Amino acid sequence: MIGKAQLFTLCLAALMATAAAGQEAVARYRIENGAIAASLTGVPGDAARGRAIVVNRQTGLCLLCHAGPFPEERFQGTVGPDLRGVGSRLSAGEIRLRLVDSSAVNPATVMPPYHRIDGLERVAPAWRGKPAFDAQQIEDVVALLAGLKAP
Repeated sequence: MIGKAQLFTLCLAALMATAAAGQEAVARYRIENGAIAASLTGVPGDAARGRAIVVNRQTGLCLLCHAGPFPEERFQGTVGPDLRGVGSRLSAGEIRLRLVDSSAVNPATVMPPYHRIDGLERVAPAWRGKPAFDAQQIEDVVALLAGLKAP
C-alpha cells in the first residue's frame, strides 16, 4: 500500500514532468527576452498566405477570439487582444512565440499553442502529435501580424 508521502511525491513528480514536457517543445527554439527571434523555417513568411490562415474559420480560428482589420469578416472575437496595430506593439519574434506557445509568455492564457505538441491534454485523436500550424504557417501568420502597424 502506498503512503500519503509517497503518493504526494508521485503526484508532484508527474506534475513536474508534465510542465517540463510542455516547455520542452518550446525549448527547441531559442527564446530570448520573451521572443523567438529566428524564423522556424529559415524562409520568410508570406503575409497573403498568413491573412488567408487568420480569416479562415476552419484553419486558424483566429477571429473566434480576436478582431482585426478584416472588414469583410463578420463576427470577430473580443476575448483576445485586437490584432489591429499588433506589429507596432510586438516584434516578429514576440508574435512568433505567442503563436508557437503563448503559455510561455502567460501561463494562464486561454490561447492554444499552435505549434507545440508536447505536454498537451484532451487532444482529439486525429490531432495527437501534430501541431495545429506547421512551421511555414507560423511564419506566414507572423509576416501578416508583424506588418499590421498602428496608423
